[in-house]
Amino acid sequence: MLTSQRFGDQPAAVERSAGKGHTAAQEVRVEILTIGTELLLGQTIDTNAAYIGEALAAAGIDVHWKSTVGDHEARIREALRTALTRSEIVIMTGGLGPTEDDLTCRAIAAELDRPLILDQTVLESIRRRFTERALVMSGNNERQAMIPEDAAVLPNPHGTAPGLAIRVGDGRMVMAVPGVPSEMRPMLKEQVIPRLREVFGVRSRIRSRTLKACGITESALDETISDLVRLSRNPTIAVLAYPDEIHIRLTVKTESELEGDRLLDDLETTIRTRLGEFLFGRDEERLEEVVGRLLLGAKATVAVAESCTGGLVCHRLTNLPGSSAYFIRGEVVYSNDVKERLLGVPHELIAEHGAVSRPVALAMAVGMRQIAGTDLAMGITGIAGPGGGTTTKPVGLTYVALASDDDVTCREYRFLSDRDTNKLLASQKALDILRRHLLSHRHAGPI
Repeated sequence: MLTSQRFGDQPAAVERSAGKGHTAAQEVRVEILTIGTELLLGQTIDTNAAYIGEALAAAGIDVHWKSTVGDHEARIREALRTALTRSEIVIMTGGLGPTEDDLTCRAIAAELDRPLILDQTVLESIRRRFTERALVMSGNNERQAMIPEDAAVLPNPHGTAPGLAIRVGDGRMVMAVPGVPSEMRPMLKEQVIPRLREVFGVRSRIRSRTLKACGITESALDETISDLVRLSRNPTIAVLAYPDEIHIRLTVKTESELEGDRLLDDLETTIRTRLGEFLFGRDEERLEEVVGRLLLGAKATVAVAESCTGGLVCHRLTNLPGSSAYFIRGEVVYSNDVKERLLGVPHELIAEHGAVSRPVALAMAVGMRQIAGTDLAMGITGIAGPGGGTTTKPVGLTYVALASDDDVTCREYRFLSDRDTNKLLASQKALDILRRHLLSHRHAGPI
């Protein structure tokens, strides 16, 4: 007798069995279990776990563990068994396809001691999908209609693999969703998350905000706000370091959106007071966007002469709509001859100090400003690597100069990474120098 069911057919029965032992105030722990040997081998990046974790967090559901297991029935069973010892909800993704190595359904059925039963409704849905696409259905697609007994079926309008929701007797739940992201994502958002919130009485939601900083080391930033990180409970603070900037993620869990925003606002104000101009943006803002807005606000124009960064600063400044209002000209001046002929850098200056030097960077910025006729101009020169360095001028040595109407300044940096990262870091420093200059002149009239 067929005992699988479509989600939504009998929700009340599911809720009654699921709701025992869980209240809105009680923590519900989730484990994400991604399945696929290709994930273990690094042949496919596991974007599903990241998406599921982010979506669950936004819905107020806490993920405590994430595991990955290959296409091996015994190991899938072992991973599921372990997950069920520590989590109320296990969300499995992958392994629901029609091939021999798609073993998720079989492993779930075996571990939970439930027979697989042919679901005629699922089978007809699969057949209909093939017919609509004028394709012949292979016999192995029938495996996708073999559903563990007492499982609720999550319809999949975007593919052939149905999702599953299975209640375990003591109030836990196992959910399986397809591994194909275009199928998994709508199923998670439209079916899995709403049902989990309802069944487990989840009322709160998690909201996050990210503050972005540059021009400060991770250790210095941590020292500045370490007491806030240590003492904050709701919101919480996490410091995430990247090669070119540092992110401070604030996370709050509340039932009220207004209350959550108020708590985040208060904590952000405290952090901004401490970090000041080291903070440049929030959430999805990029440094070049902030610089672009400042240039527009100051009605200032800029030009850039680049050597070691190979046009990366120009790319970032022009990778924004409306950048023609402030970006006038950019030149990649890689050879000494071009530095001399185009920018007017004196031959004697290069001969005495070398192309990678403070005097040459200053001359590049001044020369670029003269030929472009801009309010501001930058000159960047350095040794990106991996070769070309010496004892006195190692790989990563970079000079960034800024010329304005009233001053010409230059900063020296020593980056210790690979070529691509050194170029990225140099471009970040250049944009940050420009940002800080614009901020310092924001209330001083036209640049």
